[in-house]
Amino acid sequence: MIMIAAPDRTALISRLQKDILQWEGYRPPPAGTNELMGLGPVESAFPNGVFPLGTVHELVCGNTEQATACGGFVTGLLSTLMQNGGACLWIGLAGNLFPLALRTFGVEPDRVIFITLTKDKDVLWVMEEALKCAGLAAAVCEVKEIDFKQSRRLQLAVEQSHVTGFILRNRSAKMGSTACAARWNIRSLPSGQRDGVPGLGCPRWQIELLRVRNGQPGSWIMEWSGGKFRQVDGQMVEQEKLMAG
Repeated sequence: MIMIAAPDRTALISRLQKDILQWEGYRPPPAGTNELMGLGPVESAFPNGVFPLGTVHELVCGNTEQATACGGFVTGLLSTLMQNGGACLWIGLAGNLFPLALRTFGVEPDRVIFITLTKDKDVLWVMEEALKCAGLAAAVCEVKEIDFKQSRRLQLAVEQSHVTGFILRNRSAKMGSTACAARWNIRSLPSGQRDGVPGLGCPRWQIELLRVRNGQPGSWIMEWSGGKFRQVDGQMVEQEKLMAG
């Protein structure tokens, strides 16, 4: 039996933990930057304060309104992921996504490949194949249900390609365990004021990080302003509600 000295054992464990985090998508941001996706305090909830790329995120949607909110939030993330080239594959079930609306979040629709299917199993098959394509910047799919085994197949695919995947899960009543790095709940909020008129401001969301591997769940209010995410103070939101009422 080979004995390892305590200091060496500590260093070995630390190195293994860092390696595991990188395999799960928590890679250090480029030198000179503090965050990858422009999400500010949201990113600090992840291990090492790094938004996990090259992994799969799950966004739960309880209704059509939430699904729309999730789509807007994900599109804001895509605007950053696609800055350095590459296309995105968006696999939907309903076909109700309006491509030109993507420009609101800085994404040109001609760089997104839209596929509409009718069955979860077909969506998941296409998603798995897409996540194997290293040339893609990201892949998004909409499903009603997904189990741990299916999510694990997606996670194994991105570990080779380092493509970032987003699952919009449209039946949140059945939320079993998955292999996804994070589980989100995105709800739309009334827009803020513009020129003193309520409801004409920027798109706004209540963002909840329900589960994050080795991180800290939390809740934030964010909006899309000036081509980037911006945190909104909760007290300001309450004041706007009073003024609107």
